[in-house]
Amino acid sequence: MFLNRRVPELPTATQALRGRETPAFDVPAHHTVLGNALLGPYPEGLEVADFALGCFWGAERKFWQTKGVWTTLVGYQGGYTENPTYEEVCSGLTGHTEAVRVVFDPSVVTYEQLLKVFWESHDPTQGFRQGNDVGTQYRSALHTHTPSQATTAQSSRESYQRALTGSGHGTITTELLPADGRPFYPAEDYHQQYLDKNPAGYCGIGGTGVKLSTPFETNSGSSCPSGLAPDLDPTEE
Repeated sequence: MFLNRRVPELPTATQALRGRETPAFDVPAHHTVLGNALLGPYPEGLEVADFALGCFWGAERKFWQTKGVWTTLVGYQGGYTENPTYEEVCSGLTGHTEAVRVVFDPSVVTYEQLLKVFWESHDPTQGFRQGNDVGTQYRSALHTHTPSQATTAQSSRESYQRALTGSGHGTITTELLPADGRPFYPAEDYHQQYLDKNPAGYCGIGGTGVKLSTPFETNSGSSCPSGLAPDLDPTEE
């Protein structure tokens, strides 16, 4: 018997499922680990960042374990279908990727430090897959909320590409796009903090082993020439 191993392909806007005007399910009020609200509005002074790095179960845990993160929630982003369900996203006909929304205190953890977690927690060179998880919903992406985030994300991608190239890895396929115009649709209740509810559950998140220097290496050489500097304590000068 021949199996259909069609290469994943993003749908166009006309090919995508239509979706619905309102969510098909409710989202829990609070984070099961951090205890804070999942949905906004969030306290003054906090910032929002969106990351897609494969299966969102393991990805979310990476961020809620990071000091300075106030809350996290998983959802679907970067596609066409309004208010999609998990089954619709998995069909490949919505255009979304599985994403984690991170609400953080920039006085405790910077966006730059969160990007380090992002890059080192997955292989950003794999296109429409992450390890054994294959499909457009597993693609790597950064959806930025401010011009500053966009500039920092671009700098980090360039720096990490140099580090990956120096270690024999391929080209980064991570999308870098503004969050504006790309709504984040929260996922179903059972996906939120999945690995807290199911400690032995599937994770699927694994990095390349290549580290990203912080602050990022620049073309001027003002940071570590290899891009592989040891982790820096942000409190140190």
